[in-house]
Formats: sequence, structure tokens, C-alpha cells
Amino acid sequence: MAIAQGLMRISTSKLNRAEHRRRIVLCLAVALAIALARSLAAQSAVETRVSLQLDPAKSGVDITLAATLHTVEGSFRLRRGTIHYDAATGKADGEIVFDATSGRTGNDSRDKKMHKDVIESARFPEIAFHPDHADGTLARTGDSTLQVHGQFVIHGTEHEVTFPVQMHVEANIWSAKSSFTVPYAKWGMKNPSTLFLRVADEVKVEFHAAGSLAISNR
Repeated sequence: MAIAQGLMRISTSKLNRAEHRRRIVLCLAVALAIALARSLAAQSAVETRVSLQLDPAKSGVDITLAATLHTVEGSFRLRRGTIHYDAATGKADGEIVFDATSGRTGNDSRDKKMHKDVIESARFPEIAFHPDHADGTLARTGDSTLQVHGQFVIHGTEHEVTFPVQMHVEANIWSAKSSFTVPYAKWGMKNPSTLFLRVADEVKVEFHAAGSLAISNR
């Protein structure tokens, strides 16, 4: 009986030591996982400030306006543009500014009417967009789509807008495009329709841009 009890104590002691070792290994694994998670979180908090510089030579907007006799097409040039985007929070700031006086549709008399009676570019020479937030994940390389929210300024008035932007990034070079509709008549601008020529109250805008990208530490 004494021998059996001694063997049981030895066996129990071995089990306790094995359980103790197992608990130590488990605690070390948990501590390592926590340390790794904190390291990844710290890494994500760094280098999340993305700055996008727009190149005016590679950026601009094309417009399409439906009319009874034909479709009117035109374009506006970019003056300047810089966007800052925080990938961790989605917050954005900066501006994209277009030259309202640069608008051309290929018809001088029509362009004069557009500038004088519709967008009044002499009074409001700039069309701008000020982003404040973007939903989605900007891929460091390749394609991604962001839902960008902000204020669109035209004809001296701000309008809250949200539209999708398709992005492509390669190293420190990026390009983007977006398509949306501007309800210019609803936004207080004159519809240039005449008795024999009717045009839509909305104009389709196709935005394209490219430039350089920089990532800074926070």
C-alpha cells in the first residue's frame, strides 16, 4: 500500500509539473500575441498620413450636357490641388481647384453664353472641392475605391457631396478618376435653354487626376 501511494504521489507530481509548464507556455504565447498586436497597431498609427499632390498637366474635368439637337461636351483645367488623407481615421483635408474661366465646349458663342449667363466665371473664377472624409481603404499598391465626402464650391456656393473615386497607386505615383452629376440649375445657375434648343438641368462631370504621393510619420 505504501509503495502504491508513493507511485501516485510521483505521478501526481509529474502531472503538476507538466500542467505548470503548459500554463507557462500558454502565458508566454498570450504575451507574445499581445506584444505583436501592439506592435502592429503602433505600426499602423505610423505612416498613415498620405499626401496627394495633383499635377495640373495630368488633371482636369470633362463635362457632358444633354441637349435636344446634340450632346454638348467640354472641359475645364485644373489650377492646383493637394489632398491629405489619414488612412487610420478616414479624415481628409486640402483642396482641388479648377479654373472656371478655362471652360471650353468648342463653340465660341456657346462658351461666351456659358461663362456670362450660367457659371459667371468673371465673378466666380474658381470651382473647388474641399474633402473632409473618405470611406474605404487606400491600397498602397494597385487599385482601390474610396467614397469621398466634402464640399463642392461652384458659382460662389458650397454644396455637400459624396462620390466614388477609383484610385491606382504605383510606388509614389498615383492616378484617380470619378464620375458624378452636377445639378447646376438646382444649385442656382441659369439653364441656357432657348425656344428651339433645350438642354438638361444637370451636367455629367468626369474627373481625372494624377500626381505624386508621399507618406509621412505621425
